[in-house]
Amino acid sequence: MIAFKEGIRLSANGLELDLRKSKDGKIVIFHDKVLDKKSNGTGRIKDYLFQELYKLDFGSWFDPKFKGEHIVLFEEFAKEFLNLDLTFAIELKVVGIEKEVLNILKQYKSHDNIYITSFKYEALENVRKLDKKIKLSWLVEKITQENIKQLLKIRGSQICPNAINVTEEDIFLAKSSKLGVRLWGVSDENIMKKVYNLDIEGMTVDFPDKLLKIQEKDKKVGKCVL
Repeated sequence: MIAFKEGIRLSANGLELDLRKSKDGKIVIFHDKVLDKKSNGTGRIKDYLFQELYKLDFGSWFDPKFKGEHIVLFEEFAKEFLNLDLTFAIELKVVGIEKEVLNILKQYKSHDNIYITSFKYEALENVRKLDKKIKLSWLVEKITQENIKQLLKIRGSQICPNAINVTEEDIFLAKSSKLGVRLWGVSDENIMKKVYNLDIEGMTVDFPDKLLKIQEKDKKVGKCVL
């Protein structure tokens, strides 16, 4: 939870999160497939019951001062944050959690500035079958005519390429098909500065305060999603 609260404190205008499923079917927020690097546990998220995951330390790997931080249930996040005036990019890391995620969103969301994102096209297809209106964003390595065509088949809203691969021509191609573009993989300030002036809807960064400084210099806003 501290990561999301810190992002808001640093003036992020959106939050990005990754969803997986525990052994007992709880939807939890965690990026990696395995626990080893970002907790004091080992093995796969899906092999643990939620209460077993909750007992692990998810903070010390980053800094000792965060010792005791717990894994977060998506529903807990939804209660805390979905009423805020922010953009939410909610990434499905696995197929098969679409219905549960949508049910939680319906219960807690207060606006429609929410994007369901995934690298897994099947997950986005499943979401569209269940919800005809929610915004879909497909995470890809590079924008191509073929993946634009596929995204349009499920009435997607955004295509999200790796920042190091994107070109102005790619963005033009997407926008010609009425798709927005949001970048991922903005892992350092040099990449951020390189793509900042492209015609994009946003980028996912771990340092919203640094992006905000650039925006303040040229009086632009709106390109920051944590």
